[in-house]
Amino acid sequence: MTEKKWVIPEGDGVYQVRTCAWSPPGDHPVGCGLIVTVKDGKLVKVEGDPDHPISQGRLCPRCLALDEVVYHPDRVTHPMLRDKDDRGKDAWKEITWDEALDIVEEKVNWIKETWGPESICVYQGTGRESTLYAPPLATAVLGTPNSCSSLSGLSCYGPRCSVADFILGAGYPELDYAAFFPDRYDDPRYEVPKYVILWGKDPLYSNPDGFFGHAIIDLMKRGTKFITIDPRVTWVGVRAEYHLQLRPGTDSAVGLGLLNVIINEDLYDHDFVENWCFGFDRLVERVQDYPPEKVEEISWVPADILRGAARAFATNGPSSVMWGVSLDMAQNAVQAGHAMLDLIAICGYFDVPGGVTLALPSSFIGKWRYECSNLLDPDLFKKLLIEEQYAGFRASSTQSHPDSVFNTLESDKPYPLKMAWLIGTNPIACMGADPKGWYERFLKSEFNVVQDCFMTPSAMGFCDLFLPLTTLVEHDGVVMPHFGRNTHFLGAMSKAVEVGDCKSDLEILMWAGKRLNPDAWPWETASDFFTEQIQTQYDWTFEDLREEVIHLQDFEYRKYEKGMLRPDGEQGFNTTTGKIELCSTLYENWGEDPMPYFQEPFYSPYSDQIPQSEKEEFPLVLTTGGRNLLFFHSEHRQIASLRSLTPDPMVTIHPDTAVACGIAAGDWVAIENEFGRAVMRANVSAVVDPRVVHAQHGWWFPEQEGEAPNLFGVWKANINTLIQNNHVGKLGFGANYKSVICKVCKAEGLDS
Repeated sequence: MTEKKWVIPEGDGVYQVRTCAWSPPGDHPVGCGLIVTVKDGKLVKVEGDPDHPISQGRLCPRCLALDEVVYHPDRVTHPMLRDKDDRGKDAWKEITWDEALDIVEEKVNWIKETWGPESICVYQGTGRESTLYAPPLATAVLGTPNSCSSLSGLSCYGPRCSVADFILGAGYPELDYAAFFPDRYDDPRYEVPKYVILWGKDPLYSNPDGFFGHAIIDLMKRGTKFITIDPRVTWVGVRAEYHLQLRPGTDSAVGLGLLNVIINEDLYDHDFVENWCFGFDRLVERVQDYPPEKVEEISWVPADILRGAARAFATNGPSSVMWGVSLDMAQNAVQAGHAMLDLIAICGYFDVPGGVTLALPSSFIGKWRYECSNLLDPDLFKKLLIEEQYAGFRASSTQSHPDSVFNTLESDKPYPLKMAWLIGTNPIACMGADPKGWYERFLKSEFNVVQDCFMTPSAMGFCDLFLPLTTLVEHDGVVMPHFGRNTHFLGAMSKAVEVGDCKSDLEILMWAGKRLNPDAWPWETASDFFTEQIQTQYDWTFEDLREEVIHLQDFEYRKYEKGMLRPDGEQGFNTTTGKIELCSTLYENWGEDPMPYFQEPFYSPYSDQIPQSEKEEFPLVLTTGGRNLLFFHSEHRQIASLRSLTPDPMVTIHPDTAVACGIAAGDWVAIENEFGRAVMRANVSAVVDPRVVHAQHGWWFPEQEGEAPNLFGVWKANINTLIQNNHVGKLGFGANYKSVICKVCKAEGLDS
């Protein structure tokens, strides 16, 4: 073996590989540093890399259990095929990649010739490496305009990124935790934030989107104080200066209440507002409709706590905000994000040390994945499935709208969808509102493909061809935190071992693309592809990045003063007005209010769209999706060391509510509403309001019967059965995954 910095020989057939984590198995692109030890070609140990500038040797349980994933006996390591008539049956047979490619070519061409290329749709998950590759799988491989997630309202990351683009003309705004600097918090350019608002985000448990969650502890040790906005009292919430325990789905009202206090008490940054903000007068007018007392009525957040948090945040600069998926998962997603960005803007905390960092909207591979849509004929691209009422989504997206796809699968209008390709997603177990509705619709397809590491309920239920994936230690790759939208470093994923006959997501695209659309796939290896992407900005190769392991990106503060946020090089922001648009010039063109506002969730205790009798039958507010350190969405349920720590799905219930319902800690309980039912264990705790219950998501049971109708028990604890599609924000973003009504009652067991 030639000497390489990223490979550390140990002798006697043992060596170590320095690499960065992404996926699969599931993880966000945090890019934590790993040192994996290989003996006789087998992974035998996983450790944190102390020289990684961000994670600094720290790892989550999922990385520490990586060897269990790689060598799990249930892992699929060869392509498999079954007949369409055998969907739901364990009738798979092993085939070769060449046979699989012949089948893909035959089926894709037949479907295109019979129904048109638009009748194919690619379905993607969230967080995994496949996020980068799903859109080009559709456009550059299969030649269809249609790719989407099954998440109603694209209610994860998409709303936040789109709102940031609409209001700021910039990429994803992130807490400044000195991530761009080699000496991190000691860099003389850096200043520790005085306060950080964690808004619908629990970074210690989620490590979201590319942010290293333990940085919250680093900042806490350096004196940062916290304000948490969450229906639950989290670990950080217990230690926060202010905890705003809001009713789920009322984030936009809370944001407008904070703005009311800061504006009316003259606590805002006059200079920044004057020079860099548009529409302040309109914002002043709007927030008068949201005094703290009214916001308390809407959100349950006491007016005095709201005032205290607003004053602390505005008068202690620099301060920062982290916004989470909870803001996306509401019909008011756009308005909540808008209010939050306005809050940061009027306090002058954008792109300053210790504030909120900004970047151009997308770079590197993140940019390439969307540019692949230019390969399609414009007339074909116009067939993208986005219903007319979702004007904002249509104007900003190169992907199909999930609810539009759901409706099209049922109606065959404006055209039928005949083929599904799943990449990094397990929709009926994890993402899909009304998962049984999705399942029934997928069964109508002529041909369905899935690429994954394990047999899932979705794969067993309705797929015909299974393409096995490599794990992160079995392929080369590049980690880009925030998917290229505010990327503080590039990290190399370096192949260390080989298991079975698997390919990476990118290798599968190249494998199929060279047959179906060879002009779009000139690269021979993944390394060639990454080199070309890297060289859009740097003059080095993927091999150079592998040697460096981590390359920190250059960074400057106050880019808006230096013409670094606009393609024309002018000062300001890349918006119509050149400023942060507190009042949006885009929204009015799309028939939407240009200012943030609060709208009651469709299926809530206060909604005027459901009868009083139904509110009385289902008196509790259900919020879902809190993260667990042991699992990533619906993944890892078969990993013994992780599952042993949380063997059953859990719903958190306040002690008073539990007593009223005759429920004790550890009891099996049913969560029910008009639409569905899920059974979970009761976690009785005062971390939630007595009027709220909080349920985990993504549960299925790999140890149970896999064949239909059971499908690994996917319907038993599936909290998404209580949620419906087509209750989406006006611009097409956001849906009520976290704010529907329900009741709870004691159950006899999981199978009751």
